[in-house]
Amino acid sequence: MKKLFMILGACLLVLSLPLSSSAASNQRFSDVPSTKHFAEAVNELAERNIIGGYPDGTFKPSKSITRGQAAAIIAKLIRMDIKNVKDPGFSDVSTANGYHGAIAALAEANIIGGYQDGRYGPNDPVKRGQLASILVKAFDLPRYSVYDVKNPFKDVLVTGSHSPNILTLYKLGITTGTSPDTFSVNAPVTRGQAAKLMKATEENKPTTMITLEAETFGFDDFYGASSITNSDKELYTLLPVYGKPGYTKERAQLLPLKEGKGRISVGGSISGKRITKKFYVLIKNVNGELKLTLEATDDYVPTDALLEVSPEEKVKNISLSTLGGNLVSDNVPFENCTNYDYFTCIKIEKPGKYIATARFATGEDVRYAIEATVPKEGVHHDRGFHYDIKTLKERLTYVFDVEELFIHDYYYDKEALKKIGKHTILTPNANDIASITRDPGTNVFRVTAKAVGVVEMEFENSVDGAHFVPGEGLANTTTGMKIEIQEMNGLINITPSTIYELHKDF
Repeated sequence: MKKLFMILGACLLVLSLPLSSSAASNQRFSDVPSTKHFAEAVNELAERNIIGGYPDGTFKPSKSITRGQAAAIIAKLIRMDIKNVKDPGFSDVSTANGYHGAIAALAEANIIGGYQDGRYGPNDPVKRGQLASILVKAFDLPRYSVYDVKNPFKDVLVTGSHSPNILTLYKLGITTGTSPDTFSVNAPVTRGQAAKLMKATEENKPTTMITLEAETFGFDDFYGASSITNSDKELYTLLPVYGKPGYTKERAQLLPLKEGKGRISVGGSISGKRITKKFYVLIKNVNGELKLTLEATDDYVPTDALLEVSPEEKVKNISLSTLGGNLVSDNVPFENCTNYDYFTCIKIEKPGKYIATARFATGEDVRYAIEATVPKEGVHHDRGFHYDIKTLKERLTYVFDVEELFIHDYYYDKEALKKIGKHTILTPNANDIASITRDPGTNVFRVTAKAVGVVEMEFENSVDGAHFVPGEGLANTTTGMKIEIQEMNGLINITPSTIYELHKDF
């Protein structure tokens, strides 16, 4: 058979060394000389009765391995029970088929699957992409996504069904492509190449990885796990493993990267009730190998409170007091909030109600109401170590141009915004909630709060726009605006926002 590719001659780091003397002397098949790159793998797997040859004493290493053969070898490698199995129902794999037990066991474990027409194709050759997926599932390798690995292969597409698994093998050093920039996803795998791949996968599986699943925490269902801070991500890699309904459940994998102490929160359910559990992630070097353990905790970490700050305002100092008037600090550390424009962040260390006072470069003092509470059970498992924080900027009067309400939109019709025309207040008791005036000939409104509530108004002419970026955003038409008067910890706030309708196509 014509050899279609040179797949593994120098691609497996673990098998690129010269053959050991024991492997060289353990010649089991007449067509597998010790000089072949796959000889050591073939001979060792044969010695363990994992693979076998043909009656004439050959192994036929250049012959394509079939889907049935691959199933039988892998089932032995990972020590699966191939007798007490559930018939997968493949139309071309009867119980009399010699591969039935292995195929059934692997199918029940969601390691392999069949074709859409109900066949398995036990005599079909295994393709490189298919084998990559089978090996990742069979050996429970880290489930790296296509975005976790730098992809050198032009034929391994982001949308390819086997792409994450191909890149996982590449990242772990188990295999490379048929050329520096080609993997040959649909090329068949020979028996010699398959033996080498399987042996390399067995030897390169991370031994320090642990798997988190429902049973780990006594959950009925597992909803996922989340790192708490960026520093946690430097200590360990957290990879989600998405389940397949009826076959497998959600899981998560943890791979230690270096010694240290991090945090992780996990979510699940017990008898239908959502549960969040928190753990310290302890990583220690034991005899040259990183060992990862979890230690349950009820601790919380200081949590960001976002204080709204206008772009032209420059904060000079922030003080923090309890609602009862006890000073927490007259000089609270602050910084620009990550991923949040127009906000300054301070840390809240304990639950409670607070008043923060920010002094700006102009000499003006502005107060903020802050409430920090312990999250309700089962809510926000990705924020399990953080308090729920609400903030409100004191603003009894507010002067603004309507255009300011569109500042975060991806797009809006600026010319139409200049021509919104007259405004009509729709709320019957608007005068009881706020005093609202408009500067003649402009879109500038002046608001003074009177009571908690919402005032809605309609523009004479609407404004088309879009939230966020095209493809991810929502096209809309702004028909008016609302002015909300809120209260927290005795402070009053005025917040205007647009009223919009989504376009029918969305």
